[in-house]
Amino acid sequence: MPDLVDLCARAVAGARDGEDVEAYASAGQRTQVRVRGGEVESLTFADSRGIGVRVITGSRVGYAYAADPDEDDVDALVERARESAGFAEPDEGNALPPLVSVEPMAGIYRQTQSGVETSRKVSLALEVEHASVSVHPDVHKVEAAGYGDSVSWMAVSSTKGGPLEYARTDSWVTVSTLAERDGETQTGFSFALARGIDELDWEAAAREAALRAVRLLGGKKPQSERTAVVLDPVAAASFLGVLAGALSAESVLKGRSLLAGRIGEEVAAGSVTLVDDGRLLEGPAVAPLDDEGVATARTPLIEGGILRGFLHNTYTAVKLGERSTGNAGRGGYRTVPGVSPSNLYLQPGEASLEELLEQVGRAVYVQEVTGLHSGANPISGEFSVGATGLRVEDGNLSGPLREMTIASTLLDVLGSVVALGNDLRFPLGGGLGAPTVVVAEMTLGGA
Repeated sequence: MPDLVDLCARAVAGARDGEDVEAYASAGQRTQVRVRGGEVESLTFADSRGIGVRVITGSRVGYAYAADPDEDDVDALVERARESAGFAEPDEGNALPPLVSVEPMAGIYRQTQSGVETSRKVSLALEVEHASVSVHPDVHKVEAAGYGDSVSWMAVSSTKGGPLEYARTDSWVTVSTLAERDGETQTGFSFALARGIDELDWEAAAREAALRAVRLLGGKKPQSERTAVVLDPVAAASFLGVLAGALSAESVLKGRSLLAGRIGEEVAAGSVTLVDDGRLLEGPAVAPLDDEGVATARTPLIEGGILRGFLHNTYTAVKLGERSTGNAGRGGYRTVPGVSPSNLYLQPGEASLEELLEQVGRAVYVQEVTGLHSGANPISGEFSVGATGLRVEDGNLSGPLREMTIASTLLDVLGSVVALGNDLRFPLGGGLGAPTVVVAEMTLGGA
């Protein structure tokens, strides 16, 4: 561990009577390799190290940060944060959580990852590209392929306790393939994540990216209709990205959540259970602590269709008379904590994809959605977005579809879920996970 704990201790030691001081420090090493056409397109390395200091006095909060500081810099940071607090408005929500020791999670760090040679990382990226263009004759090249990894450290200490710290390693591959036939081009994407390079299922990612592109070739524009929709895990996880905002207590406080005031009410079908779990080892965002040092936890948000609560950091918990759910998140040491999901996922069902398709009979299988962030209203939940996918006929995937839109509201979709697959994935690289989801009816826009 870098000297993050010492930096945090120096900051907290500068607290005056009647003040609360918090120090959050992070450091990381990151490598990214991009390849194309059998050649290295880019190879980047990045190191970061910094600390942010919060000073709370008289319910006023001030913040200051510095990159790559020494101990004298930390003393100056505390004074800058103190001065900043003097200009802030008092707010009873400004508080620090008690810092209590948390059981470490040994499964998220691989000591060997720091010693992986750059040549091995480059060769793996090239292997991913080669494998993806070897799956099908219609896939001749990739739009992008690459390997990345990071080793990260975090420490936090305050006048409420600490220090607390943890380290994590991440290793991933991404690939976007191009399938071409008769002048038409389609793309397919896949992603794989593991704690270390030797644990990556990169061959499966390469194969999936190729097949997702190939099966869209020859697509036709469908007729407009109301129809059952089967959401691929990638498409379903994309919708969770919009829903996540509505489940944040920060959005509730700002009057920007479509679920505000509905705790205890039925907001989804009985088959829907939505969970945020920062301790899920298979999840990309696993960590023992949030960015305020509060222990992460498994938090049911929607359970059997009933809204159970929202995601909280310390500020929102104080303002709303709740407790922190361990969901304080920062954009690094430069920012104060907001509210962020960790591993937010739909609890899977028991049916395989084949069984789901047989149950639904006729539907549209949505492989990917586009324009979701611009085409969805996070307050009303209304959306109309572009989509690509395949027709489902007689319980089987059949002809590809393109140039279509799907439209509904998030709450109508949640209320119309009739089945969930057993194929839970976190397919987008972030902490959003979903299985295949069957929705009874949505508006399909086409010809």
